[in-house]
Amino acid sequence: MAQVRMRAGRCPTDELSLSNCAITNKDDFMSDVKHIEVTTGPSQHFVFTIRSHHEVPPGTIGFSLPQRKWASLSLNQEINVRPYYFNSTSSLECLCTVVLEVDFLQKKSATTEPYDTDQMAKEFLMQFTGQAFTVQQKLAFAFSQKKVLEVVVKSLEAADLNAIKAGQNAKPCPTRMGCLLADTNIQFEKMEGSSINLVGKSKGKVVRQSIINPDWDFQKMGIGGLDTEFNAIFRRAFASRVFPPEVVEQLGCKHVKGILLYGPPGTGKTLMARQIGKMLNAREPKIVNGPQILDKYVGESEANVRRLFAEAEEEEKRLGPNSGLHIIIFDEIDAICKARGSSGSSTGVHDTVVNQLLSKIDGVEQLNNILVIGMTNRRDMIDEALMRPGRLEVQMEIGLPNENGRHQILNIHTARMKEYKKINPDVDLKELATLTKNFSGAELEGLVRAAQSTALNRLVKATSKVEVDPEAVEKLLVGRGDFLHALEHDVKPAFGSSAEALDHYLARGIINWGTPVSSLLEDGMLLIQQARSTESSGLVSVLLEGPPNSGKTALAAQLAKNSDFPFIKVCSPEEMVGFTESAKCLQIRKYFDDAYRSVLSCVVVDNIERLLDYGSIGPRYSNLTLQALLVLLKKQPPRGRKLLVLCTTSRKEVLRDMEMLPCFTAVLHVHSLTKPEHLVAVLEESDVFSKREVQDIARKLQGQKLFIGMKKLLALLDMARQTEEQYRVIKFLTKLEEEGGLDSGSSFH
Repeated sequence: MAQVRMRAGRCPTDELSLSNCAITNKDDFMSDVKHIEVTTGPSQHFVFTIRSHHEVPPGTIGFSLPQRKWASLSLNQEINVRPYYFNSTSSLECLCTVVLEVDFLQKKSATTEPYDTDQMAKEFLMQFTGQAFTVQQKLAFAFSQKKVLEVVVKSLEAADLNAIKAGQNAKPCPTRMGCLLADTNIQFEKMEGSSINLVGKSKGKVVRQSIINPDWDFQKMGIGGLDTEFNAIFRRAFASRVFPPEVVEQLGCKHVKGILLYGPPGTGKTLMARQIGKMLNAREPKIVNGPQILDKYVGESEANVRRLFAEAEEEEKRLGPNSGLHIIIFDEIDAICKARGSSGSSTGVHDTVVNQLLSKIDGVEQLNNILVIGMTNRRDMIDEALMRPGRLEVQMEIGLPNENGRHQILNIHTARMKEYKKINPDVDLKELATLTKNFSGAELEGLVRAAQSTALNRLVKATSKVEVDPEAVEKLLVGRGDFLHALEHDVKPAFGSSAEALDHYLARGIINWGTPVSSLLEDGMLLIQQARSTESSGLVSVLLEGPPNSGKTALAAQLAKNSDFPFIKVCSPEEMVGFTESAKCLQIRKYFDDAYRSVLSCVVVDNIERLLDYGSIGPRYSNLTLQALLVLLKKQPPRGRKLLVLCTTSRKEVLRDMEMLPCFTAVLHVHSLTKPEHLVAVLEESDVFSKREVQDIARKLQGQKLFIGMKKLLALLDMARQTEEQYRVIKFLTKLEEEGGLDSGSSFH
């Protein structure tokens, strides 16, 4: 039959519109014609399978709405039609694989009910076997008793019959059009943006948008030194979200819904949480400061929590497992999630806010499309129910960066300077990373700013008015000296060494007057090496005991300095004058908690009996402080951390009575000067007496019994320095006798 001119019309019944056939009058085509080719213009050819119906007028072909959309047909449009025959010997007309994209035909009737693709494939073959299919063809598919689906042919693969006949192992080849066979493999995929829930083995490859943004680069986002922490967060919180929902469903696993980032200030917690939103292909994160939730009106604080989750709840109900990820970031989460019952307020507002948050994250109607990220410096204040699995179960300490991390952070903050060649080649970032022990990320950024300020100040002329060097742009270079100046004068790490306190205690230095001092320093170094050793338990506590004024504090400070640990803090009674017992315990605990955050830490606890409020008249002491110290001196630091504790006391017998001595790894005795040669060695080190005067003092002291502490001796030397030269020796010896350093029977007048 030759090509004929016909008109496009409507499909006569709804039932026929679901058949995917073009409907003709039985008199228009012979009975052997099963398919027709419709030509609507140059290169516009569409093949349809036909079926006859008496309601279709002669010369008209009835098309369903999806068919008219696909072929761009309008009603009463004139079209050229001719019969189309599939050639059984044709190489690429027998379809072996058909990939179909599906969605609900009517979007308002969308449901989260699962659609079994295996059953859909069977019904599709039963309804449409023997029909012609073309890539991009649209049709309506009535699946069982469920909704009518919109179907688009995504791709077709056909068997190469000629190759098979030749005995070759031919792979299926893509084709534009072919005939559906009873054994054709049918695969279903979701249309983009569709909420249909497909399950089963006949589900094709789901083109899912990766949850990880492809343009994401951790270092470009301004975060360095947190590779290990981020890898752990990714493994726990995001790995399950990278896989398709059906894999997660088969495992029966639930996504992690909460992450708690905690650690010292300035280590990058807020920055990390803020950038996680950019890293993920998710809804725009909701960033909330803890105090913003609280409201003076009754019930409003709880309502604020509910509003944060309302959008995620609505989408979960509508789309089920296909819902997008909603991220809620709580900065300073300890402001609203304090342990219930701990607040002194009678209103109980904090408690009800915590209850509301707990029920939203993992209550009866739990959500699976949320990720709550909380940040705090005070993990100990947060209600423990919030940190159990199912809530904020991934708890990650964002600690101080190591040397490699500091190098990364410095690279990030100097990148712009390098780009515009404003940094001197003599700046070695690796050297700076080594020098900046225990610096947080924020402090490293502050160091770079301080170095820039130092460099800028060189180009400012401060005469009668402030002027900027006109060639500043060309001259400006931030050099190594600027960084070292900033390191020495401008930026000190919060978790660094108490350099000023140590220098204060070591103002006179350490005078090695004999074997007792050198032995103590040697033993101290062995204990420092033990504390640093990887084989050690992680805790070494040393007690330096001896008579008053024997130089215990100075020796403890010297050992702390010799350790070269990045974190050194001095816990001294003079800083706690007027503190209550509980305030004193909290302050001491803070020193130890801060020490646990550094890899290598040293805490010097000076004059331990004064911390305990010990008084010999009574006797009295603070049992609360004693118990706190007993616990802290035995508490092991976290794994991988090393802690050296150096304590000093003049009351060893009192500590024995308090059962504190067994807490120490070692007890070192600090000797007073007991021999004349000890005193002479100190005099020779000082510049108070001439060589002749020292010999004179040594002669007069010969055979004398001596007992004086190093601190007291240095005070006598200071007084002797102010005395007239002719009376200096006599004055010194007299005062030595008066202070109890010599037998009272001696006389030097």
